[in-house]
Amino acid sequence: MSHPVPSWASLRQSERLAGTPVVRRDDHWWLVSPTGAMLTSDPGFTSELDGYAADLAAANRAVAELQAERKARR
Repeated sequence: MSHPVPSWASLRQSERLAGTPVVRRDDHWWLVSPTGAMLTSDPGFTSELDGYAADLAAANRAVAELQAERKARR
């Protein structure tokens, strides 16, 4: 069932999880589209989203460290 569009539903692409229509707000995952938003409640799905977000954050940190090392060598 769709919920009313939250005030934050018009998100920039950079605020979404890796460009997907998924966003985490107030410890809840939401699927967001221009026509509405749906709170995700399936524990298996939200667990996968948590793991994906954690892996993506770790990858971003690793890339930032590599870039910092490369810059320091110059």
